[in-house]
Amino acid sequence: MPYCYVLLRGQGHVALVDVGYSHRDHGKHLAEKYNIENWRPPHVVLAECGVVPEDVDTVFITHAHFDHFGNIDDFPNATFYVQREEIERWTWVLSLPDRMRWMTASLDPASIIRAAELSALGRIKFIDGDVENVIPGVDLHLARDSHTYGSMWVSVCNDRAAAPKDIWVLAGDLVSQFDNLEMDGSLIDVPTMYNPGAQTVGSYTNIIVAMEEMMKLVDHDAKRIVPVHEERLAERFPSRLSKEDLRISEICLADGAKSFVI
Repeated sequence: MPYCYVLLRGQGHVALVDVGYSHRDHGKHLAEKYNIENWRPPHVVLAECGVVPEDVDTVFITHAHFDHFGNIDDFPNATFYVQREEIERWTWVLSLPDRMRWMTASLDPASIIRAAELSALGRIKFIDGDVENVIPGVDLHLARDSHTYGSMWVSVCNDRAAAPKDIWVLAGDLVSQFDNLEMDGSLIDVPTMYNPGAQTVGSYTNIIVAMEEMMKLVDHDAKRIVPVHEERLAERFPSRLSKEDLRISEICLADGAKSFVI
């Protein structure tokens, strides 16, 4: 299973959806437990797209698991957006007895501390619910009590029209693989059905409801929903392997822009 983050460029912004995990301290410990291999720091990964971490001005954190919220120290010029409820509830979970620690199996407590430090510097925006046009063409959507307590997903409207047709959804871990959206439904006599993923601390029902909201937004075209833990992205989008054995997939290329995979 790959561990990824998403780069958005346009309208004068360089933005990321999630920032991967940090291969140090408890993040390294979790990575070793999950048998993650071939970690590379953000400056190595982003160089494949002609970007350095200092270029990133905006980061959207879909949820606070270690593999999405780990490298926040690497982006000194970025403003971070995360759901307020996500951070508050994880802070509460960390106060619970050890016998309840299953809920923190994918959490690096250091990232919650760093969130407080960013707040003190005025570099993190705690949001409540949905936000439209947080940067041009980008909307944030809350999926409360789902994969995590305050998970959110990100939609990108490329045509920025009143009735847009060119929308992409970056799903965080609400959809981690294609099969979450397109599971064989023959067991209950339907062609396909939704299948919530693992490491969920909230409601599977709420995940399924969020999946349907995503699908309605893209006119039920599942190929416009991008799962960042999907090994098969290369089957749907132009992709290449770097000399570091990192896969770069190009979801949508702006008119006249240079391709970094072809």
